[in-house]
Amino acid sequence: MAEFKTLRVGSLGPTVEFLQLALLRAGFTPLATDGIYRQNTANAVRRFQAAVGLRQDGVVGSATWRALRPYLYGYTAVSVRSGDTLYRLASRFGTTVKAIEVANPGIDPFNLRIGSKITVPLGFELVPTTISFTSTVLECCVEGLKARYPFLTAGSIGKSVAGSPIRYMAIGEGSTEVFYNAAHHANEWITSPLLMKFLENYCVSYALGGDNFPTSAQNVYEGTTLYIVPMVNPDGVDLVTGLLNSGRYFTRAQTLASNYPSIPFPDGWKANIDGTDTNLQYPAGWQNAREIKFSQGFTSPGPRDYVGSAPLSAPESRAVYDFTLAHDFALTISYHTQGEVIYWKYLDYMPPRSLEIANEFARLSGYEVADTPYESGYAGYKDWYIYKFLRPGYTIEVGRGTAPLPIYDFDGIYAANAGIMARGLETVR
Repeated sequence: MAEFKTLRVGSLGPTVEFLQLALLRAGFTPLATDGIYRQNTANAVRRFQAAVGLRQDGVVGSATWRALRPYLYGYTAVSVRSGDTLYRLASRFGTTVKAIEVANPGIDPFNLRIGSKITVPLGFELVPTTISFTSTVLECCVEGLKARYPFLTAGSIGKSVAGSPIRYMAIGEGSTEVFYNAAHHANEWITSPLLMKFLENYCVSYALGGDNFPTSAQNVYEGTTLYIVPMVNPDGVDLVTGLLNSGRYFTRAQTLASNYPSIPFPDGWKANIDGTDTNLQYPAGWQNAREIKFSQGFTSPGPRDYVGSAPLSAPESRAVYDFTLAHDFALTISYHTQGEVIYWKYLDYMPPRSLEIANEFARLSGYEVADTPYESGYAGYKDWYIYKFLRPGYTIEVGRGTAPLPIYDFDGIYAANAGIMARGLETVR
C-alpha cells in the first residue's frame, strides 16, 4: 500500500483531496474534494472511524488509512464464508456478479470454497477526474485496475530522479503495438488521468460491455496492443500538485526556480526535479534545441526549457527512449497542454499516412492540425520517434488556458480526445 501521511484539521493539499474522495466513495457525504481539512472533513472521518470500529478522533493515521484502502484502490479481498454466493457478495459491496467474475478468472460461482480469497471490485469508477492526480493516485489506480482487470499488464520502465517508478500499463493481444505517453511536463499533469480514464473505459467496454468506448473494444483488443506511460515525470508532477512540498528535492527545486523569478513556482514548473526539461532530451536536433533555448535565456537547470547537459541525461527521458527501442510501435501519441492542436511531423520528415491520420484526429476532436513552431521543433519525443522510425507520431496539445489547467476542464478534454485515442488503435493496423 502507498504511504500516506497523517492528516488532521488544518492539513492541506492533494492527499486531503484523495482522503475526501475516499470518504465520498465510502458514502460519507456531503463533502467537497477541495484539499482543505476543515471540521466537516473531520466529522466525516469520525463517522467513518465509528463505522469500522476505530477510535473516533478525526485524525487519519495508519489504521484509518488501512480501513480506507478499498476506497483508494477500488477493490477489496474477501474470504469466502459459509453461505456466500457471488450474488450476495455483489450486493454487499455494491458491485455486480460480472465484475467479480472478471476480477477472478476461472472462478466457479457454484463451488466457492470457504476460506478462499476473492477479489471484489467496488461499485465506483476507479480513475478520479475531480482531484489532483499525483504519483500516489497513479499508484493506486495502477494496482486497482490490475486487480479489477487481470488481463492488464503493468510495470515500471525505469525510475525518476527521486527514485519514483515510471509506470506503464498495457492492454491487448494484437501484434500491432501503439504507444501513448503523458506528463513529460510537470504542470501538464491533467494528461495523466486522460490516459488512465481512457484505459479504464476501454477495460470496462471490453470486459463488461457498455458504450463508453467509441469503437468495438473486442476487435481492438484482438488486433492491437496498447502501451501507456501516463506520467513520464512523476517527481515534477508531485511538485506542481503540492504532494512534494518539503525535503531536499523540494528545496533544490526552490533554489533552481529562484534563478528564473519570472516563472511562477511551482505552477510554472515543467522540468524534472533536477531542472531538465524531459521533452527536450531526445536525439533529434538536440543541439538545435540547445541553441534556441540558450538564446532565450534557459542556460541552466530550472523550471522549464533547459535541455540538459546532453541528450538523454534525464533518467525519465532515457527510460521512455529505451522502452520505445524495446518495442515495435506503429504509432505514438504524446499528450501535452495546451492549445487544442495536433503536431504531426518533424522538419521535412513526413511518415506515410501521417497527415491523413492527423486530419482524422482533427475531425474527431475539433483540434487544429499544424506544423510545430520553430522554437519548439527539436529534441521532443515525437521528433525523435519520427526521425528514428519514420512512422506516425503526434504531439497533441489539449485544452486552452495556462498550465496547469484546472481539473474541472477534464471532462471537455476527455470528450475531445477519446475518439483520437480509440482511432489511434485501429488506424495503423
